[in-house]
Amino acid sequence: MNTLETINTPIGGYAPDFELPGTDERVHHLSRYLDDLQSVCVVSMYNECPYVEKYIDRLKNIQSEFYRQGFTLIGLNSKPDQPSEDSSSGLNFENMKKFGDRHQLNFPYLWDTTQDVTRSFGTTTTATAFLIDNQGILRYKGQIDDHSQDPSATGNDYLKNAIANLLAGTEINPSQTPQVGTPLIWRK
Repeated sequence: MNTLETINTPIGGYAPDFELPGTDERVHHLSRYLDDLQSVCVVSMYNECPYVEKYIDRLKNIQSEFYRQGFTLIGLNSKPDQPSEDSSSGLNFENMKKFGDRHQLNFPYLWDTTQDVTRSFGTTTTATAFLIDNQGILRYKGQIDDHSQDPSATGNDYLKNAIANLLAGTEINPSQTPQVGTPLIWRK
């Protein structure tokens, strides 16, 4: 794994705008989402991540719970392609499409091929959440919850609470939690 400097957007700073391809064959722009929605949450993820597998149903439930209130979740994959002898470039993107179909994702799944957006957020692990208000300001970053191993356990549902507070116009506390999960793989 390579180490790479990250920009690490702070809480209260502007989230990095992006224009990235999605598994739905469309190009997605953060600024366009913010024109129409109250909040966007970008979650770092990739297909083979064991933390993403544990969280995927919870993420779909969060999307279902809040989308009517002007919210969307966006999955952001920055894993580099690892072509084999019998595959061509785009292997990761094709696998992302299969992953999305298999899990019946109810939110966009985008590919950050250059890893620029991922670095700008300051992502170090998957799955890490970045909650953005409709002005483009980062309001929460960190863990989805503190019970990754057991979805039925009670604990701190950091992301759900942050979304609810943001949509209600109340303070988000905590506004940041440590990133835990699978370390990112950086391009060489």
